Amino acid sequence: MLAVNGDNIMGTNLNSILDLSSFIKSNPDLFVITGAGVSHSSGIPTYRDDAGSWKSQNPIQHGAFLKDESVRKRYWARSFIGWPNVASAKPNQAHHSLVDLEIKGYIGTLVTQNVDRLHQRAGHHQVVDLHGRLDQVICMDCGKLTCRQELQKWLLENNTQFKKRDALPVAVLPDGDAEIEGVIEQGMKVPTCVSCSGLLKPNVVFYGSTVKKEVVQKLNDRLLKADALLVIGTSLMVYSSFRFCKLASQNNIPIICINQGQTRADELFSLKIVGECSDTLSKLGRLLVN
Repeated sequence: MLAVNGDNIMGTNLNSILDLSSFIKSNPDLFVITGAGVSHSSGIPTYRDDAGSWKSQNPIQHGAFLKDESVRKRYWARSFIGWPNVASAKPNQAHHSLVDLEIKGYIGTLVTQNVDRLHQRAGHHQVVDLHGRLDQVICMDCGKLTCRQELQKWLLENNTQFKKRDALPVAVLPDGDAEIEGVIEQGMKVPTCVSCSGLLKPNVVFYGSTVKKEVVQKLNDRLLKADALLVIGTSLMVYSSFRFCKLASQNNIPIICINQGQTRADELFSLKIVGECSDTLSKLGRLLVN
């Protein structure tokens, strides 16, 4: 693997960016995987540092959310504070550069681990939300989908403690989460489905759950038809995305990467650009689109 610095395109780094753009021109049908690093410039924090280690507490587990009301209280209390940061986020240059590459025919399929829908807001069309979407809430009993923004109104109307100063977040966390005082969680009223009074859950794949088999199979089929796999802004520490690198490697499909830090698949890459996603994709895009 050749690892190069993508922070600027001066000197020898220019050749590295040129090599990457030349590779993509020769392999124009890309299967792309994106992660939290792509949305970082939009103000949405990442889960892991450059070494791939967790930066905050462990995420909520699927089974615990379904079985334990105290876990649901914790989730909705923190989500009330954290959701506005995701709802107000705007696509950054990384998202727009990927739209330009799609328009030019370089991206056949884009799979994102992000649940913020920023790729779609930027105008990207062929997007698969691998881990779901945070702007929806699903009833686990009847399957009814609810707009997350509507649920935010319910949470405020039924939890007056959020109007007090001590409800302010300690810190905004990834995927619409936030650190808050525990006393806020204890008095939390949890929403239920307006149709059947069933259990509501954000329409995302929590840790401990899995992506639907039919979705994985469809993506596997698309990957096997692609010229190359491009990984952007993800450490690939979760298997749901790493599996595509394994499949590509097993079928001699070249893998290239743009990421700030280490990834689980570093040894599988043909080329890796070490740099911030927005800046690197902007420079790459100018070489490919112009």
